[in-house]
Amino acid sequence: MKISEMVHEILDEAIAAENGRKADIVVNDGPLRQTLIALRAGIELAPHNSPPAASILVLKGEVIVTGSESTPIGEGEIVALTHERHSVRSLEDSIFLLTTVTSVPGQGSHDGA
Repeated sequence: MKISEMVHEILDEAIAAENGRKADIVVNDGPLRQTLIALRAGIELAPHNSPPAASILVLKGEVIVTGSESTPIGEGEIVALTHERHSVRSLEDSIFLLTTVTSVPGQGSHDGA
């Protein structure tokens, strides 16, 4: 899998989509998820809860994550998300790699029990 090729394809699909977004899971391994998410300029992912651990790496464009504070994230920047409800809005046509851990040992299905 070549991420650089996927970036252009997924971003083009988001720009053409009626809802202005497209997401594809690229890694799904136990509690680890990595998802490419593309948003047309001005599109917002409504406020949602954060998983136990997550980061955003912007591959193209710029997004702003808003929880109790607003954090702009530009191309090539990576930010660990806080454990609070937040939204994500694209300031321009953008695509980012969202990495999440969906469970924590002792609290989920991957605790060795």
